[in-house]
Amino acid sequence: MTSIADRDAQIQQQLSEHFVDAVSGLFECMGRALICLDRDFQVVHVSGGLDTIAGAGAHEQIIGLPVERVLGSELFGVQGSMRQALIAGERREGWGASLTIEGRAPQLLSVTAASVERVRSSLCDPRVIYMVVVRSIASAPPTEEPPVRFFAGMTGRSPAMLRMFNFISSLAESEATVLITGESGTGKELVARALHLDSPRRSGPFVAVNCGALPGELLESELFGHVRGAFTGAVRDRRGRFDMARGGTLFLDEVGDLTLALQVKLLRVLQERTFERVGESVSTHTDARIIAATNRDLQRDIRDGRFREDLYYRLRVVPITLPPLRDRREDIEPLALHLLARVAGRQGRSLLLSPDALRAMLEYSWPGNVRELENALEYAVAVCRGQTIHDSDLPVEVRDSRLAPEEALASGGAPPLGDDEQDRERLLRALEGHRWNRVEAARALGISRTTLWRRMRELGLAT
Repeated sequence: MTSIADRDAQIQQQLSEHFVDAVSGLFECMGRALICLDRDFQVVHVSGGLDTIAGAGAHEQIIGLPVERVLGSELFGVQGSMRQALIAGERREGWGASLTIEGRAPQLLSVTAASVERVRSSLCDPRVIYMVVVRSIASAPPTEEPPVRFFAGMTGRSPAMLRMFNFISSLAESEATVLITGESGTGKELVARALHLDSPRRSGPFVAVNCGALPGELLESELFGHVRGAFTGAVRDRRGRFDMARGGTLFLDEVGDLTLALQVKLLRVLQERTFERVGESVSTHTDARIIAATNRDLQRDIRDGRFREDLYYRLRVVPITLPPLRDRREDIEPLALHLLARVAGRQGRSLLLSPDALRAMLEYSWPGNVRELENALEYAVAVCRGQTIHDSDLPVEVRDSRLAPEEALASGGAPPLGDDEQDRERLLRALEGHRWNRVEAARALGISRTTLWRRMRELGLAT
């Protein structure tokens, strides 16, 4: 005989199921699917709307799985930025993720997620702590802002970064030599790793060497290896990086710092696919794919006689240029949130980013690019004593970027954009593109109206 308590539990279970089904149906009407997670980020409910996105039966396949297996560890892994945000009670809207279900083609989704623990109805399944709403990016209106995408450790929503992600994907079957250029701190090694992981050589080694870190004699041994007795201190044979990268990818960072003598030897490797160890006359074959990177202007170095033109074109079969962070300001907020989750997570903390701190970040020029942004957040996490990072927790050069240029420089900071000539051209393009509407132009530039107006006056653009 069923007890009253058992009957009440059955009724509550039925009400919970009807409630979740009703909410799921509402999202399905809008072309979205609902995924409910428990406290351990396991999938406990999926609406049938997922079948519309990924095919019949998809929603049943992922029930009971860790959400990181379905939507990726970059967002939902233990240190994932979405997971950390949800634990901290924050909501995330319009972030991109790849839906991965065994036996089905990956689907790029826009993801919005929030914790419902504090507002959960008594009718809701008590296991449900987090709700994730997804929709196919292909179904988005063309005027809608693109979602934040995560790609091989990189994050972005700017057109420049989305184009680069797509371009890297288009090279998936290629083993062509690639030259990556861009300012220091823009993430050239991340791009090199992404190219390797998205290539036929993904199962082989990825070997990196910084060409600017060693003098020429030591770098030659580092690249090609040496035999015993080749020079003082060579007490045993040593494999070089070309040999270590056999079957994989060799990443030559700061290739512009190579001496002219080593440039000749690298050119021979690219032309003949062979090299000789230091102190040895026997040629060794290499099949390593070469990806090189530099923050130098190699064309100027060619004109000045510091870099060989023939080597430049051998390396630049496929060129990729990374834009500086100041030219893609729409990426600053998602990058900051993503990096903050990672940095704070390493210390077992879940921190929020206040509007004043984010405003200071948006107005700073970031001459050190993404590397400087991560360092600034490391500093902020170290000095922050509460649960929220404010602008007072940021390094002085970042928080002082809103001062007049001479004040910022006096306190060790930097002007909010770039140099005057570049700023004038960029501001003029933005103003003309928005019919001199300062509000819209400032939004497009990712700076405040006050900063825009100050720079307009300084550059003779004020009317």
